Order: sequence, then C-alpha cells, then structure tokens
Amino acid sequence: MGALGSGCLDDLEGGAKCEEEATDPLASEAERPLSIEEAVKALLQGLGEDHEREGLRRTPHRVAEAFRGGTRGYKQKAKDIVQGALFPEAGLNPGVGHAGGVGGLVVVRDINLFSYCESCLLPFSIKCHVGYVPSGGRVVGLSKLSRVADVFARRFQDPKRLASEVCAALHNSINPAGVAVSLQCWHMKFSHLCDSNFTHSTISDMQSWGTVLASSRSGVFKEGKNSLWDDFTSLLKLSGAIIEGGDTNHSHVSPWCPSRSLEVPMSNGECARNFKNGKTSSTTAVSQASMVAAVASILHSLGEDTSRKELLGTPYRYVQWLLNFKSSNWGLDLNSLDICKVSSCVVKDGNIDSKNEMKTELSIPFFSLCEHHLLPFHGVVHIGYLTKQEGIYIERSALQQMVHFFACKLQVQERLTRQIAEAVYSKLNDGVMVVVEAHHNCMISRGIEKVGSNTATIAALGQFSSDPNTKAFFLQAIASNATSGV
Repeated sequence: MGALGSGCLDDLEGGAKCEEEATDPLASEAERPLSIEEAVKALLQGLGEDHEREGLRRTPHRVAEAFRGGTRGYKQKAKDIVQGALFPEAGLNPGVGHAGGVGGLVVVRDINLFSYCESCLLPFSIKCHVGYVPSGGRVVGLSKLSRVADVFARRFQDPKRLASEVCAALHNSINPAGVAVSLQCWHMKFSHLCDSNFTHSTISDMQSWGTVLASSRSGVFKEGKNSLWDDFTSLLKLSGAIIEGGDTNHSHVSPWCPSRSLEVPMSNGECARNFKNGKTSSTTAVSQASMVAAVASILHSLGEDTSRKELLGTPYRYVQWLLNFKSSNWGLDLNSLDICKVSSCVVKDGNIDSKNEMKTELSIPFFSLCEHHLLPFHGVVHIGYLTKQEGIYIERSALQQMVHFFACKLQVQERLTRQIAEAVYSKLNDGVMVVVEAHHNCMISRGIEKVGSNTATIAALGQFSSDPNTKAFFLQAIASNATSGV
C-alpha cells in the first residue's frame, strides 16, 4: 500500500535558528556570545569547581550535547515527518472518519517524552496521549504521531503550549476530521533540596506539587453534539491515565514551574543583584552575573531569543538551581557528630557475630547533581553499621546531615555511596554498608532515554565486606522496609 502525496501539508511555524546560524560572523570577539562549552565552563567556575579536574574535563561537551539533543525540535518540522506516511485505507469513508462507524477514532496512548522547562531549563517528563479521526480515506503511520509530539517536546516548553502545538501541527499536516492531545507532566521541586530538614515527605510533596495536566483539541473533538472527546478520554482511562476535565482551553498548568517563586525584574544577562539584601555590590552578585550571562549565551547558541517574555528571568532561575550544589555551601566536621547511647536501638540476628550488633537507618532522601551532565539525580540512602558496644549508635539526624553534605555538590552516585560509607566507618570502625537507589535525569533526557529506570550502588567496609551473612541480613532489611523504593 503506497503512501499518498503530501501536497496538503502546511508549513508549521519555524523553529529558532540553529546554533550555527545564531552567531554573527562579523561580530567582534568581545560581542560574540560564548559557545555552549565555554558557557558551561563559566558555570562550573561559578560553582567553585575546576573544570580541568578529572571527571569534569568533558562535562562542557556532554552538557552541550545534551542541550543540543534536547532542543533539536527547533530544526525539525512536522510536515517533513508526516510526508510520505499518509496511506489509503480500503473501506474508509471518504468523508468524516467516524461516519457510519467506519474508520473511527485512533488513539496512541502512553507516549513517554521529555522536554526542557522554559522557566528554569530543567527537564520535565511527559506522558502524552494523541488521538485523531481520519478523513479523506487515509490514515497516518502510527509512529508519526509520537514523532510529531517529540518534535515539539524537544524545545523549551510549558505544558499548555506543548499540547496546543502538537495538536495544531497534526491537524495542519494530516488534515483529519479532528485531533485530541492530552498530557501528564511532572516537574521536580526547584528549591530547598539541600535543606537539612529535607525528608522523605518532602519528596512526596515535590512530586505531587509538580504534576500538571494539559490538553488541546481541534475539529470534531470541539463540537458539542458528538461524543468523540468522551470516547477519547474513556480509552485513555482504560490504560490508567489521569485526564483533565472541563474546558481544554484552560489547562490546569498554573502554577507550573516551582521556580516561578523566584521571579525577579531583570533582563537576561544584563543585571544582577543580591536579592537577599537588594544590593548590587557584593562579590556574590558579580559571580552570579557572570553565570546568568553564561546561561543567556547557551540560550542564544541554541537559537533562542532571550528577550521573549517566556524566557525573561530563566537564566537567573537556572543559576539559582545550580547554586544549590555549590561545593562551598556546606561544611561538615565528622568529629562533631555525636555517638549516642541508648539500649533500645539495636537490631540483633543470629547470623551476625555475637560481638557485633547491627543498626540500620533506611530511606534517607537526597538530591544531587550529576557532574558529567549537570542534570539532577535523586533517591534514597540506606545505611547499616555494626557496633561492638550494645546501644551505641549515630543519630539519624547526624546521618542525614552527612548524606546532604556529600550529595549537595557535583557528584556521581558511585562516589557518593563510597564517601558516605567511609564517613560512617570513620566513626564506628566495626563495619559499614551503604546502598544508594536513585533516578537519574541523564538516563531520561539524553542518550539511552530510559524512562523509569533507576540505579543502585553498594559500598561495604569491615565485616560487611567479608561476611556474606551480614551483608544479606542488611539487604533483607532494606527489602522489608515499606518505603525503600526510590
């Protein structure tokens, strides 16, 4: 079955200029914006990091590739994807697709996407559902529906505009009787991630606070005399999707980005103030000004117009996010962490050497920033340790402080796990085991793009490294803990 011609395809709005076109070759060196790689180096310096150290040398390149891949939709058009993928379908009514029950509603559900929030530049995840009613005796290849959605997701976005753009692009490019788009979007909490009072309930609040629904519809889905929109939502509910109700022109997306609470009256890269005291003379403000200008250069290099209203303040908000993970934010004196003594805190088991007793602290939440991609990862830390003296233990609050000290900086999960284990072992030299479970945004928004994947790492010292029974007992304790999942 051959594809139909695509003369009906209308050109959609052009994206931003590509990176190569964004720089004026006649501009002086002083006027020319930084490349993405140069801008990332400036951000690392603003965080007090040495971009030449091992582990960071290729970070500017990796971050640049992630941004380019995550915004490649600016260089793509829906008509180029749909062209050649419209097929005649025998028996399909040449008029409106749902007439007579022939050639009815087509729905592709649970399309996993990601996009970059235009307010803070952090990636957010999307579950997209697309439906359309064929017309003109033709259907479109199903994969093209998800590919068109991906074109618009791979831009700086907010949910409402994303739903509208996907709907309009499909309607204009395949000329159906109507299109329906429904989105579920998840945005992480922006601030207070490195607060010492950060708890597991904070993670739950964060996840629910940043969830929004958005939808858009066209053609017969907007007509009040048919049930097509109800059919569409019913099919989505069969797969467990949460659907927005009411008028789809007023999607439930406000407030969307948590960083909007940091809204400031400033021009991107041109003004910097210490907003805690309203002054502009501090060295901190100067450093932040350079970082804000660097982020503006990244947007410019990607072909964005940093003066458009949706991006005003975005570089500042992204810098505030990064500053959560500045290496000098936290100090930790291991000697100041008190060893406590009570008689009821010990976990005993016949498989453990009678000279030692095990104490566990499970599901300590954390947030960190991957030093390879400057993308967040988060999860929980489980700590088990042995003590020779009955009733000796470390307060959970002290362990939580330790976790935050090592997490709230540029990190990799393997190092984070080892550092926590070594720190605890320095206090109690009998045996320590640490398990870290985490979700990595770099696994979702770039490269392999595996939505829902998570990573677990282990570090074992002392008796945990030599006694399989002790290790197995601790792992079983984690498995039995109702809140052990990330």
